[in-house]
Amino acid sequence: MAADVDNLFSRYQGDDVPGAAVMVIRDGDVVLERTYGMANLEDGIAIAPTSNFRLASITKQFTASSIMLLVEQGKLSLDDTLSDSFDEFPAYGREITLRHLLQHNSGLIDYEGMIPDDYAGQVSDRDALRMMYDVSETYFPPGSEYRYSNTGYAVLAMLIEDITGMPFARFLQEHIFEPLGMDNTVAYQRGVSTVANRAYGYTVDNGKVSFSDQSTTSAVLGDGGIYTSLRDYYKWDQALYTERILSQKSLRQMWTGNFGDYGLGWRVDRKNGHRRLHHDGSTSGFRNYVIRYPDHRMTVLVLTNRRGPDVKPLAEAVAELYLP
Repeated sequence: MAADVDNLFSRYQGDDVPGAAVMVIRDGDVVLERTYGMANLEDGIAIAPTSNFRLASITKQFTASSIMLLVEQGKLSLDDTLSDSFDEFPAYGREITLRHLLQHNSGLIDYEGMIPDDYAGQVSDRDALRMMYDVSETYFPPGSEYRYSNTGYAVLAMLIEDITGMPFARFLQEHIFEPLGMDNTVAYQRGVSTVANRAYGYTVDNGKVSFSDQSTTSAVLGDGGIYTSLRDYYKWDQALYTERILSQKSLRQMWTGNFGDYGLGWRVDRKNGHRRLHHDGSTSGFRNYVIRYPDHRMTVLVLTNRRGPDVKPLAEAVAELYLP
């Protein structure tokens, strides 16, 4: 089956293209670990199982888990509103709960669309929160529809900071990464932290490769700022079968879908009769996908450091090879 996976990832192979890292975990064992292509074309560094990729929106499961940690500690409730959480939040925040944010049915305006076209810097989570102070309405009444929202997760990261009195990146480090031994995983902040064994992002267009590692929104952590590797993500994946970070009660809440089959930081559905927990991650220079099949104790993780194509079909094809 490894040869079949190699064939699936043929376009990611070579010393002149950005590549991919693929892992299949079953019953706690790594049954497949493959890497292809280059992490750093400029310095000639190949992708390895310890190469750290920007997770993009796969980060949301960590942000949601952080909120659930604070819920378990009695510091938050999923029924708290934005007005409860931020004293100066506009009046419309009285109708938006943390659950709405987590499940993408808050109706919050997309912060990406509010960034000026000529903006030269990078937007932060706090900037995204402040942008919400400049609007007076939502796309729809909170709780009535599903609309995927990066804004919601940036706001959640700032709530974590305000409740705990520590930067969101440090909260992740102290409460998730360090306890699990995810020693090379980091919520990256330029000028504050570094990414060991870093895979840089690229765009491949008609055979031409260009560097595209960062964008205007790359500094927003809550919706997509974590870097990790196959080896470190394995530790996170296995912790989800235990209560090392969260209780199974909290995890069941996270894996219960609402509008759009979205739980708390995870998509939740069934395919070909198999229950799945999954999420994509897409940003400038990275396309990733993770699928967990909890009934089979199996996970497929695909990390790539190129702008396209979508890797969900690749992850699903790998899963079909290894599902019972």
